[in-house]
Amino acid sequence: MKAVCVSSVNIHRGNLILVNENHPYQEEQDCSTLAPVGGNGISLFQCRRECMKNQIRMDRNATILLTALMEEIADWTKIVPVSGWRSREEQKSIYLDSIEKNGLAFTRRYVAKPGHSEHQTGLAIDLGLNQPNLDFIRPDFPYTGICQEFRSRAPLFGFIERYPAGKEAITGIGHEPWHFRYVGMPHAAIMQEMNFTLEEYIEFVKGFSMETGPFFYEKKGCIMLIHFIQLNDGAAKQVVVDPLMPYTLSGNNVDGVIVTQWRRN
Repeated sequence: MKAVCVSSVNIHRGNLILVNENHPYQEEQDCSTLAPVGGNGISLFQCRRECMKNQIRMDRNATILLTALMEEIADWTKIVPVSGWRSREEQKSIYLDSIEKNGLAFTRRYVAKPGHSEHQTGLAIDLGLNQPNLDFIRPDFPYTGICQEFRSRAPLFGFIERYPAGKEAITGIGHEPWHFRYVGMPHAAIMQEMNFTLEEYIEFVKGFSMETGPFFYEKKGCIMLIHFIQLNDGAAKQVVVDPLMPYTLSGNNVDGVIVTQWRRN
């Protein structure tokens, strides 16, 4: 077996971090980890050299999976990226501008406060059906046609519809059919099957510690084992993993780290 050390710094990093009203984003996004979205022809080398203005970008791994999904169902002529990574300053500007134009009630429903927006993580993307007069705050992304095809296949590529209807009291954000969040596999598929928001999934996974045993999930001949490691006491811990099984670590941005291992059945 192999021992991996995790500490409080790991809580705030990874694909499964929960960013909402109660849990602000704790990191500052490094532009070198971002890549352009939408087939605009800008190289990763250019992206590393400077933080390009007016470019829609995401975390590099999320961009790769999003591109693969789009290549399966269509191209970027039918669905267009509307908003990806935002700096804290940009989020603040959008928030204040929305208050001025739309009022406080509307803004609280559809725009996260600076420091509390998933867009600052580089893991979120707003998409819209390509049509004239696309709304930046609430782009049209219907539950029909190419948009629904994207939505139904998104979990296979690690994406979830982050703010579904009927879950507003849990997420704290109004229904946003256009907002998708990269959480990775198998987590996106599990959330879809169990009708979980990210908030609900974070709580669900806490029930599977190293002591009580993992959550088992099987998909297409692959078995995934998911554990939760609590770290809210500030002390580092040793996580024992099977060296023959690939694994990933992700903080939940609350109180611990989620360990995911997988093997072929």
